[in-house]
Amino acid sequence: MVLRRSAGFWLVLASVLIVQPMASAEELQVMDTGPVNNGVEGGRTDKFYVRFNQPVDHIKSDFVIMRGNQVVQVLQPRFEAEPNTLFAERSPLPPGNYTLVWTVKTIEGRPVAVGDIDFKVDSRR
Repeated sequence: MVLRRSAGFWLVLASVLIVQPMASAEELQVMDTGPVNNGVEGGRTDKFYVRFNQPVDHIKSDFVIMRGNQVVQVLQPRFEAEPNTLFAERSPLPPGNYTLVWTVKTIEGRPVAVGDIDFKVDSRR
């Protein structure tokens, strides 16, 4: 009888620990970007990155380069980048105003995070 109660207690305790997410888990935060938000880029603008405070899933992530309401290109981040960094390359952008929209999901499968970075490409810089 004591064995059944003890086993039941451990079963309930284990299920609570498995189901409850860790309260101390850090929220996904952007630490650095290239280009910088509201920045003016001169010369070749062909490399894009967003660095986070924790690893992210490169497969479930993407970059979309927009010019106004028009999609210029969808980029798949490279797998060779650091685990906490989305990085992609493309041919240089012509002068103009752009928005880099990023979408990411953490490796643990936490909810999708979306953000955008407005920047300008100026050939005179």
